[in-house]
Amino acid sequence: PGRFLPAAERYNLMPAIDRWVINEVLSHYDSLVSSRGGAPLTCAINLSGSSLNSEGMLEFIRKTAHKYQLSPGSICFELTETVAVNNLQAAAVFINECKSMGFLFALDDFGTGTSSFGYLKNLPVDYLKIDGSFVKNIEHDSIDMAMVETINRIGHLLGKHTSAEFAENDETILKLGDIGVDFAQGYGVSRPQPL
Repeated sequence: PGRFLPAAERYNLMPAIDRWVINEVLSHYDSLVSSRGGAPLTCAINLSGSSLNSEGMLEFIRKTAHKYQLSPGSICFELTETVAVNNLQAAAVFINECKSMGFLFALDDFGTGTSSFGYLKNLPVDYLKIDGSFVKNIEHDSIDMAMVETINRIGHLLGKHTSAEFAENDETILKLGDIGVDFAQGYGVSRPQPL
């Protein structure tokens, strides 16, 4: 992905790729839930910055959601903090429109922006995903630990769930639990696997 996605962004292919991913996840959602014994499931889909302003993207999401009739909360779209901050008004409109259709939203890579907390009160996201650069060393670095604790506390005060990236081992997951982070993402939880 580190080589493929920058090329796709450069040649403005990301909106088409995002549409494909959205359609694939929504079209396979019911079978994925069935394979897990019917347990509730929220699938996260990363959206590129170029999709945020892509003509017709909201209408595509609306039509695809209508076609597959998923329960509210089945899908959580993720936007990076940088994309949201650089397009704050467009991001808020996009998020509100998607939330009105029953989708959840996460602010990905949180903590890497320059004004992380200032705009957060007005951005209607459901989840803050704490950037992995703070999480991966929390068991050895007191500053990283303090950053994760601070982001988690502010997120909870704002009524948002928190999720930590780069939860690569049991020790990190235990520390995140001690801090009170709601969710963890990383190889310590599960390795990626095909849909």
